[in-house]
Amino acid sequence: MTIPTLDPRRTALILIDLMPRIVALDTAPLSGPAVLKRCVALAEATRAVGGLVVHVRVERPNVTVQPAGSELAPELDPQPGDVEIIKHTVGAFHRTGLDDVLRSHEIETVVLGGIATNFGVESTGRVADEHGYRTIYVTDAMTGLDAHAHDFAVSYIFPRFGETCTGTEYVAALGRR
Repeated sequence: MTIPTLDPRRTALILIDLMPRIVALDTAPLSGPAVLKRCVALAEATRAVGGLVVHVRVERPNVTVQPAGSELAPELDPQPGDVEIIKHTVGAFHRTGLDDVLRSHEIETVVLGGIATNFGVESTGRVADEHGYRTIYVTDAMTGLDAHAHDFAVSYIFPRFGETCTGTEYVAALGRR
């Protein structure tokens, strides 16, 4: 599906759980490193046109030391102006301030990628829709813990809560004004 024009200054790319310990999981249909590489390219394209990049990572609640690999993957190379959100649940909105951050930047459209499709990405997308954001899922910049769960989310769930596209289509839409 080709998405229409996006206003980069009203668009936030939200990247879910791209942390070394998550990227290293056995995932399908894509490997974690392949998803990370695609998300890095999407972040660069988003920044280049003035869009907001949001990095979301999970920390386990009620523990003093997080597991090794809980930091953002170094390949993401967060830049000034990027936002980091730390979540303690599956989705990125609950008690994180994400909605306030997006509203303070006058964001209307959220674009999602990351790991895992049918956990953090889907949960965040559902709540983004509930908050009234236009929600776009970049289906080749995410992967699941198994291919069937990923495919089901992409083909059945996501079209009910937003739009789907490829990374190439997303970047093209950023460039159409």
